[in-house]
Order: sequence, then structure tokens, then C-alpha cells
Amino acid sequence: MSGAFAAERETDVRPWGSYVVLEDAIDHKVKRIVVLPQKRLSLQVHKHRSEHWFIVSGEGTVSVGDAVVTLRHGDSIDIPVGMAHRAENKGEDDLVFIEVQHGESFGEDDIVRLEDDFGR
Repeated sequence: MSGAFAAERETDVRPWGSYVVLEDAIDHKVKRIVVLPQKRLSLQVHKHRSEHWFIVSGEGTVSVGDAVVTLRHGDSIDIPVGMAHRAENKGEDDLVFIEVQHGESFGEDDIVRLEDDFGR
């Protein structure tokens, strides 16, 4: 993906970093997610979609169910429907990953937050 292509997309800024939707189709959605240093996503579950995360740069601590793993550039992980998950950036550089969602619903209304650092 060229820089010009990425610049055409709208960035959604969040307290933990940002994301850009790269593709939004009927049966899948693709995002580029940036987690800032010392920040983490909410611990959450989805009832209508699974996710696949591919680490582009940085290093992250990823929780999926009871498993906690460290992922680096080139690593990936699958998150089944209904499984609690979170990405955390304990490092000093941005954690960047591509998220591919697959399922029936891709909206924010399919996020059930179990824990959240930002009171959402």
C-alpha cells in the first residue's frame, strides 16, 4: 500500500492510539491499528465476528482467553468469536498490526468491553 493510498483514508483517533479502515465489505473488514507506547485496548469480546491480527511493527502483549503471548513483526494470532482478547503495548515504539474481521457484524455495537482503561 502506498503512502498516498493510506493518506486518503480517514484515521479514527482513540485514547490508546488510532485505526484506519482499509476495506469494509459485506463479509469482512480490514483495519490498520496503531497502539501507542504504554497503552492497551480494552479487554473485549465479540458475539458476531472473529479476528486475525498480523503484527506489522513493534512488539505487543496479546491476551486471548487465558493465553498471554508476546507478538513481534511478522507474527499473527487468531481470535475466535466470543473469546476475550486485548493487545497491549509495553514498549517504547508504536505497535502496528493489521486486523482482519470475519463474520456477521463489524460495527462498534459488537464490542462488549470487560475492562477498559478509559472508562468506556
